Amino acid sequence: MVTTGIRKSGALKLFAVLTGACASLLSAALPSAANPQLVVDVSSLKVYEQQEIYQKWYPASLTKLMTAYTTFRALKSGQLTLETPVVMTKNAAGEPPSKMFYKPGQAVTLDSALKMLLIKSANDIAVAIGETVAGSEPAFVNMMNAEAKRIGMTSSHFINPNGLPGAGQYTTARDLAVLAITIKREFPQYASYFAYEGFTTGKRNYPNLNMLIGRFDGADGMKTGFICASGFNQVSSATRNGRAVVSVVLGANSLGGRADESARLLQLGLTSSGAGKPGLGQIAPYGETRDMVADVSKEICNPKAAKIRSENRDEVGRQKLLSPYIHEINRPLNLVAAGLIPGTGKVADVKGKGQTETAQGDVANVPIPVPRPVF
Repeated sequence: MVTTGIRKSGALKLFAVLTGACASLLSAALPSAANPQLVVDVSSLKVYEQQEIYQKWYPASLTKLMTAYTTFRALKSGQLTLETPVVMTKNAAGEPPSKMFYKPGQAVTLDSALKMLLIKSANDIAVAIGETVAGSEPAFVNMMNAEAKRIGMTSSHFINPNGLPGAGQYTTARDLAVLAITIKREFPQYASYFAYEGFTTGKRNYPNLNMLIGRFDGADGMKTGFICASGFNQVSSATRNGRAVVSVVLGANSLGGRADESARLLQLGLTSSGAGKPGLGQIAPYGETRDMVADVSKEICNPKAAKIRSENRDEVGRQKLLSPYIHEINRPLNLVAAGLIPGTGKVADVKGKGQTETAQGDVANVPIPVPRPVF
């Protein structure tokens, strides 16, 4: 049965399966002109603009939206609380950067872990959260895929909680919109985790990688991601005058490019009428390559593209933003605190002499304003 709303049972299956099962995983390169994107109204599900929304894509760190959603479901069930310790394991600590570089045995609260996950996009924290919620990384991945299926993400599959690439890890712009809308509808109490301008451990400050936060009027989330195979991805949300919209941009060629295009889509959604526009559940699958997972590595990670990105920075190294809808932050960033639980774990060889000492907490849980960092 097709539905475009919340079922009476309470399960947030926003959209039903519109066509058959997923086909076999293949690899294909797509031109940048075909990169997936859309903007959709959170309430009405009207799609104001869309392109290649059924093309399978590597999600990169957008995967962490599903990690967060699965964790929110565990919080809702009472399985854990925001004060539950998230302990760094050897498995989690072994993940490649971006990461927090905590040692096995060190711990943060789930509250701090969610900030690190969604602001810093820490790969080690993503795995540690999964292990805390489900007992092991594989068990958590099973939960992620079960949740994706339940809410109607019909062309997505996850193999880890952090989005590092591998065979079997894919999604679509349509499915990411389903996920973002589900998060906003089902868990408004956790909306702040996507909207923080950054966090501080007391020793180091981490600005939000989403360059719309604090710079686009009404921006309130959600997540960015990058790997060579997927390009620069961004799921964004914004609210103005009671209207909330979500945009998805996949495969942009730079940090600035994904921010500029996300701003354009959000502005369109916030200022346009939905009259005559299709609902997300009304757009049937299309596109000859929708069953292949796109790989844009050759376009994104080559010397020419890197040179262009390098030249698209100002005199102090900040990414240039061209959108008329994005403005500078001419004040200190509002940072929240996130850090280690005092006394957890051991930090080995801290003085280079084989000595150890107990790790101490490094923050108090209060907002701390600091000057705007370079981005």
